[in-house]
Amino acid sequence: MDNTGGMSFAELLAQPGVVEHAELRSTFGFFAYHGGPVERVTSLIARRASELSGASFYSIEQDPERPLHLPSIRYDPGQSETFSTVLDHIDVVVTVHGYGRELDKQWILLGGQNRELASALDHQLSTRLPEEFTVIADLDQIPRELRGVHERNPVNLPDQKGVQVELPPSVRWNYEAGAWGDTPGLELTENIVAVIEALAAVATDVA
Repeated sequence: MDNTGGMSFAELLAQPGVVEHAELRSTFGFFAYHGGPVERVTSLIARRASELSGASFYSIEQDPERPLHLPSIRYDPGQSETFSTVLDHIDVVVTVHGYGRELDKQWILLGGQNRELASALDHQLSTRLPEEFTVIADLDQIPRELRGVHERNPVNLPDQKGVQVELPPSVRWNYEAGAWGDTPGLELTENIVAVIEALAAVATDVA
């Protein structure tokens, strides 16, 4: 949901508390530009997967009191030298997102234009996560607004394109603690660890 009133990427970056994080390693990238308080736990997952696999990483943190959700197609690399540098460095990317507010959703959606990579992620995620989660890699079964196939979506800007991973709250929530899985002081849940390991395994195979 866009709550920015038509704000540009440059305008978002100029807001108080907005900080870009970038780490250049391999030519495989993990992005969480809706990270921090916007789509909770996505920054943590992308960062940990990148560290585990030696992949590159990009995320944006925001003021937790005023999280702004800028639509993906407005993340214009021409408006951020940091973002542009990371995109120029990588060949393929996985962007990590969160969707939905209900905690009973069990679908993990794999959009984006690199369908071969989506198949590899489907296998790794389906193998590692409990049976109650369903991984959907068929674009026709993914809601249109979550498919991530627009040419200006950052997931499709690298030469080999990429996969947009949409994670439900039920993967990102720590039920025992009654809090989001990235809450300081909490151990990572088995589900979050499974997602991190699945993403890292695919990045390692591609590299």
